[in-house]
Amino acid sequence: MRLPQARLEQVVDRFGEIEARMESATDGAEIVRLGKEHAELRPVAEAARALMAARAEREDLARLAGDADPDLADLAREDLADLDARLPGLERAIALLLAPRDADENASAILEVRAGTGGDEAALFAGDLFRMYSRYAQSRGWVVDVDSVSEGEAGGYKEIIASIAGEGVFGRLKFESGVHRVQRVPATESQGRIHTSAATVAVLPEVEDVSIEIRDQDLRIDTYRSSGAGGQHVNKTDSAVRITHLPSGIVVTSSEKSQHQNRARAMKVLMARLHQVKRDALADQRSEARKSQVGSGDRSERIRTYNFPQGRVTDHRINLTLYNLPKVMEGEALDEVIDPLIAEDQAARLADLEQSL
Repeated sequence: MRLPQARLEQVVDRFGEIEARMESATDGAEIVRLGKEHAELRPVAEAARALMAARAEREDLARLAGDADPDLADLAREDLADLDARLPGLERAIALLLAPRDADENASAILEVRAGTGGDEAALFAGDLFRMYSRYAQSRGWVVDVDSVSEGEAGGYKEIIASIAGEGVFGRLKFESGVHRVQRVPATESQGRIHTSAATVAVLPEVEDVSIEIRDQDLRIDTYRSSGAGGQHVNKTDSAVRITHLPSGIVVTSSEKSQHQNRARAMKVLMARLHQVKRDALADQRSEARKSQVGSGDRSERIRTYNFPQGRVTDHRINLTLYNLPKVMEGEALDEVIDPLIAEDQAARLADLEQSL
């Protein structure tokens, strides 16, 4: 893909305009807005300048390659060959930055894991998935904070909701939304038969308070005593919080020890779910071909199978099969699944950009 020179110049000019306005701006809100746009546009402008400089250098080298001095011409042709090898990479880098992009790419995220079909084994698998994501988050320096949990009778979780804070969390985890299927022999199976169970994963971008307007009259807030596995961790006060958003019917809960913290956490999850409703509505407006790409995020879609007897992980959206299941479940090799999904999405975004040029 060769980007038009005028498009590159437009980016550089816009960046220069923002810098000039930042120097003269006095209004606090405008300074914040310009600062945010400046930070977002800086890598694009730098990439555009690098590509423009490389193109100008290529024109100079092409002229020198036809010089009457054979030694000078030979050197120019060598440099020209090196530059021609680098140019496609520079073109792709700026194209990715200019391609239609998820506005929530760099956001932190709300992770929801729920047991699906399969009874106790599904709850155990939900626990395994949450452990996988927790270890992956830890390896990337992200912070995991559990907002709400409902434990399974035999272990694992019927449902667990957690916040994952860090740079670019949603961008890397958003393709995990969907149905995850497991094929393995449950610990309770005496005959050694393989069972198939499932758990659902939802990854929602965490949004700022100002992004979603929620009226007090649209909320019903209840407190109740949360239940636990027993012992010293049983909650003996009505500290758990349930918030119902009446217009949408969305219900969120938080059941940790502090009622104040529970309310704040529940509101954070509620805002994320309302934001996701908006994202889903926008996704429905896209073409059918684009919706079929990995970014659809449909939670009812079976996206991946974990086959323990074969040590196999298969992502059905891109026909990817890996035989390193133990490392994937430890979070060590999860990038080997996530990176191809991101690459597939980037290819789709580049195709969208090419059509718009």
